[in-house]
Amino acid sequence: MELSEIIPHIEALIFASDKPLTNEEILELINSALAFIEDRASQEQVNAAIEGIGEKYSAEFYAFELRQIGGGWQFLTKKEYHKTVAQLNGDKFLKRLSTAALETLAIIAYKQPITKSEIESIRGVNCDYAVQKLLEKDLVIISGRNEDAVGKPLIYATSKSFMDYFGINSAEDLPKISEVLMEELVHATNVKEAEENMDTSNLEEPELNTGMPTEKNTEEEDKI
Repeated sequence: MELSEIIPHIEALIFASDKPLTNEEILELINSALAFIEDRASQEQVNAAIEGIGEKYSAEFYAFELRQIGGGWQFLTKKEYHKTVAQLNGDKFLKRLSTAALETLAIIAYKQPITKSEIESIRGVNCDYAVQKLLEKDLVIISGRNEDAVGKPLIYATSKSFMDYFGINSAEDLPKISEVLMEELVHATNVKEAEENMDTSNLEEPELNTGMPTEKNTEEEDKI
């Protein structure tokens, strides 16, 4: 089977799927759909086709691109158009999360697997409600128990839905904390430098009208 035959079918599958499709799933679906063709597609062909599709939609005149998230492939809007698309969907999902839930989610994302008591030791407050809300929204999952801790507490990790929503393939794709802190430091430094370098040469203190003659007026009076 030629790549030119496979590519449009793969594009259609990824476009129509409501979840990321893995290379293996795509291969199975392609061969099932084209079962009447004796020359079946191979995994190597599917891999090459996906690479070609990714390259095709990376061109600047496409508003979307092929991205690998949650272990599979999806078409996603490019970041330049997120604000435009947000007018349709907004940030409804995350806006329904409280600040406490977002902070808890960040801790779980960066420290997973982690127990609730460990989350609370970082935040300094009880996290029962926040953790429950994150479980309800399928952003985190219970991944087991800490067999070495007293009482064998539950341990939490981010879910596949979390990766899908944030457009990442694994927890390793999250920004490094050091990079985030450095970005904040650079931003703060730039603001400080801008304030220090502000041109004040044209700013003069207003003269107070005290009724007393100025130096200029005194000179003029002397000429008279």
